[in-house]
Amino acid sequence: MKTRFTIFFMLLMSMGRIASAQESTTQQFKKLEWLIGKWQRTNPKAGQSGYEVWDKISGTKLTGKGITLEGKKTVFEEQLELSVQNNQIFYMVRLTGDPKPVAFKLTSISKNAFVCENPEHDFPKKIAYTRNGNTVKAVISGNGHSVDYEFSIFKEK
Repeated sequence: MKTRFTIFFMLLMSMGRIASAQESTTQQFKKLEWLIGKWQRTNPKAGQSGYEVWDKISGTKLTGKGITLEGKKTVFEEQLELSVQNNQIFYMVRLTGDPKPVAFKLTSISKNAFVCENPEHDFPKKIAYTRNGNTVKAVISGNGHSVDYEFSIFKEK
Protein backbone atom coordinates (compact mmCIF):
# COMPACT_ATOMS: atom_id res chain seq x y z
CA MET A 1 0.00 0.00 0.00
CA LYS A 2 2.80 2.38 0.89
CA THR A 3 4.49 1.65 -2.46
CA ARG A 4 1.30 2.50 -4.39
CA PHE A 5 0.95 5.76 -2.51
CA THR A 6 4.60 6.65 -3.24
CA ILE A 7 4.20 5.88 -6.96
CA PHE A 8 0.93 7.85 -7.11
CA PHE A 9 2.53 10.80 -5.31
CA MET A 10 5.57 10.78 -7.65
CA LEU A 11 3.27 10.64 -10.68
CA LEU A 12 1.28 13.63 -9.43
CA MET A 13 4.47 15.60 -8.77
CA SER A 14 5.86 14.93 -12.26
CA MET A 15 2.52 15.89 -13.86
CA GLY A 16 2.62 19.15 -11.91
CA ARG A 17 6.13 19.91 -13.19
CA ILE A 18 5.06 19.22 -16.78
CA ALA A 19 2.01 21.48 -16.43
CA SER A 20 4.19 24.16 -14.84
CA ALA A 21 6.75 23.94 -17.68
CA GLN A 22 4.01 24.16 -20.31
CA GLU A 23 2.52 27.18 -18.59
CA SER A 24 5.96 28.75 -18.49
CA THR A 25 6.51 28.14 -22.23
CA THR A 26 3.07 29.56 -23.03
CA GLN A 27 3.83 32.61 -20.89
CA GLN A 28 7.15 33.04 -22.67
CA PHE A 29 5.43 32.72 -26.04
CA LYS A 30 3.09 35.61 -25.15
CA LYS A 31 6.18 37.84 -25.02
CA LEU A 32 6.50 37.38 -28.82
CA GLU A 33 3.11 38.93 -29.65
CA TRP A 34 4.66 42.38 -30.21
CA LEU A 35 5.79 40.97 -33.56
CA ILE A 36 2.19 40.79 -34.86
CA GLY A 37 1.55 43.25 -37.70
CA LYS A 38 3.22 44.45 -40.88
CA TRP A 39 6.81 45.66 -40.64
CA GLN A 40 8.20 47.72 -43.55
CA ARG A 41 11.92 47.31 -44.23
CA THR A 42 13.78 50.60 -43.81
CA ASN A 43 17.26 49.53 -44.98
CA PRO A 44 16.75 47.55 -48.23
CA LYS A 45 19.34 47.38 -50.99
CA ALA A 46 19.08 50.09 -53.66
CA GLY A 47 16.11 49.45 -55.95
CA GLN A 48 14.44 47.08 -53.51
CA SER A 49 11.80 47.21 -50.81
CA GLY A 50 10.58 44.64 -48.39
CA TYR A 51 8.51 43.76 -45.40
CA GLU A 52 7.61 41.09 -42.87
CA VAL A 53 4.04 40.46 -41.84
CA TRP A 54 3.11 38.38 -38.77
CA ASP A 55 -0.28 36.97 -37.73
CA LYS A 56 -1.41 35.26 -34.55
CA ILE A 57 -2.85 31.82 -35.32
CA SER A 58 -3.24 30.67 -31.71
CA GLY A 59 -1.78 31.24 -28.26
CA THR A 60 1.21 29.13 -29.26
CA LYS A 61 1.64 29.89 -32.97
CA LEU A 62 2.49 32.96 -35.05
CA THR A 63 2.96 32.77 -38.81
CA GLY A 64 4.83 35.25 -40.93
CA LYS A 65 6.08 36.03 -44.37
CA GLY A 66 9.20 37.89 -45.43
CA ILE A 67 9.08 39.52 -48.87
CA THR A 68 11.69 41.39 -50.91
CA LEU A 69 10.53 43.31 -53.97
CA GLU A 70 12.19 45.01 -56.93
CA GLY A 71 9.49 47.39 -58.08
CA LYS A 72 6.37 45.23 -57.91
CA LYS A 73 8.19 41.96 -58.63
CA THR A 74 8.82 39.56 -55.73
CA VAL A 75 12.48 38.52 -55.82
CA PHE A 76 12.61 36.71 -52.46
CA GLU A 77 10.00 35.13 -50.24
CA GLU A 78 10.16 33.12 -47.04
CA GLN A 79 7.46 31.57 -44.88
CA LEU A 80 8.07 32.08 -41.17
CA GLU A 81 6.61 30.52 -38.06
CA LEU A 82 7.10 30.88 -34.33
CA SER A 83 5.48 28.04 -32.42
CA VAL A 84 5.60 25.88 -29.33
CA GLN A 85 6.65 22.31 -30.07
CA ASN A 86 7.43 19.71 -27.42
CA ASN A 87 7.39 22.40 -24.73
CA GLN A 88 10.01 24.49 -26.57
CA ILE A 89 9.70 27.51 -28.85
CA PHE A 90 10.98 27.33 -32.41
CA TYR A 91 11.40 29.82 -35.24
CA MET A 92 10.83 27.96 -38.51
CA VAL A 93 11.96 29.29 -41.89
CA ARG A 94 10.89 27.86 -45.25
CA LEU A 95 12.32 29.42 -48.38
CA THR A 96 10.35 29.24 -51.63
CA GLY A 97 11.35 26.04 -53.41
CA ASP A 98 12.77 24.32 -50.31
CA PRO A 99 10.78 21.23 -49.34
CA LYS A 100 11.60 21.38 -45.63
CA PRO A 101 11.75 24.27 -43.15
CA VAL A 102 14.82 25.01 -41.05
CA ALA A 103 14.21 25.09 -37.30
CA PHE A 104 15.90 27.54 -34.93
CA LYS A 105 15.38 26.93 -31.21
CA LEU A 106 14.58 29.89 -28.95
CA THR A 107 17.59 30.41 -26.68
CA SER A 108 16.81 33.81 -25.16
CA ILE A 109 13.70 35.95 -24.68
CA SER A 110 12.80 39.20 -22.97
CA LYS A 111 9.96 41.70 -23.22
CA ASN A 112 11.35 43.29 -26.43
CA ALA A 113 13.83 40.80 -27.86
CA PHE A 114 14.43 37.16 -28.66
CA VAL A 115 17.19 34.97 -30.07
CA CYS A 116 16.82 31.65 -31.89
CA GLU A 117 19.73 29.41 -32.85
CA ASN A 118 20.61 26.37 -34.94
CA PRO A 119 24.38 25.72 -34.72
CA GLU A 120 24.09 22.88 -37.27
CA HIS A 121 22.72 25.11 -40.06
CA ASP A 122 25.13 26.53 -42.65
CA PHE A 123 23.84 30.15 -42.54
CA PRO A 124 22.41 31.68 -40.54
CA LYS A 125 23.12 29.96 -37.26
CA LYS A 126 21.48 32.68 -35.18
CA ILE A 127 18.42 34.91 -35.68
CA ALA A 128 17.89 37.80 -33.26
CA TYR A 129 15.03 40.32 -33.14
CA THR A 130 14.99 43.46 -31.00
CA ARG A 131 12.11 45.93 -30.78
CA ASN A 132 12.57 49.57 -29.85
CA GLY A 133 9.18 51.30 -29.89
CA ASN A 134 7.85 51.19 -33.47
CA THR A 135 11.07 49.80 -34.92
CA VAL A 136 12.49 46.30 -35.09
CA LYS A 137 15.98 45.13 -35.92
CA ALA A 138 16.47 41.55 -37.05
CA VAL A 139 20.00 40.22 -37.36
CA ILE A 140 20.91 36.92 -38.96
CA SER A 141 24.45 35.73 -38.28
CA GLY A 142 26.90 32.88 -38.30
CA ASN A 143 30.40 31.93 -39.44
CA GLY A 144 31.68 35.46 -38.79
CA HIS A 145 29.09 37.08 -41.07
CA SER A 146 25.91 38.99 -40.22
CA VAL A 147 23.09 40.78 -42.05
CA ASP A 148 20.90 43.44 -40.44
CA TYR A 149 17.25 43.96 -41.36
CA GLU A 150 15.66 47.12 -40.01
CA PHE A 151 11.89 47.60 -39.96
CA SER A 152 9.31 50.10 -38.83
CA ILE A 153 5.64 49.45 -38.25
CA PHE A 154 3.78 49.82 -41.56
CA LYS A 155 1.55 52.86 -41.76
CA GLU A 156 -0.96 53.32 -44.56
CA LYS A 157 -0.40 56.50 -46.61
